[in-house]
Amino acid sequence: MRAEVGPLIFKGVHNGRPYPDHGLSTRDWAMIPPRQVRLDTLTTTKRELALDALLADDSTFYGDLFPHAVQWHGELYLEDGLHRALRAALQQRNVIHVRVLDLDALPPVQSQNGPDTAAIPAQPSLPDPRRV
Repeated sequence: MRAEVGPLIFKGVHNGRPYPDHGLSTRDWAMIPPRQVRLDTLTTTKRELALDALLADDSTFYGDLFPHAVQWHGELYLEDGLHRALRAALQQRNVIHVRVLDLDALPPVQSQNGPDTAAIPAQPSLPDPRRV
């Protein structure tokens, strides 16, 4: 018989990033305003966490105060700040402030050989107004 599972902290746990490399620097992340995100909507990109990072008093002293997440294909992936998210969960909070990079909202990257025209929908030809 399977035991009942209580509410989960995160939506899921991944081992690595399933989305393409975005190349954002720390300075780039700082330009994204934080927004509130429910913990149970996040999927982590790390399966393990160093306990000393979770328990350290100065764990937010170095680096960004807000975790970083990437939205890709409608899912939110927690890229950085797992220790902050777990600390919030241990404090009985289910919402945290996160900087979210929305890859779904960015235009697709063009290849070196030019744009991929297969993804462009066909447009009906309009008559040239100079010839009418």
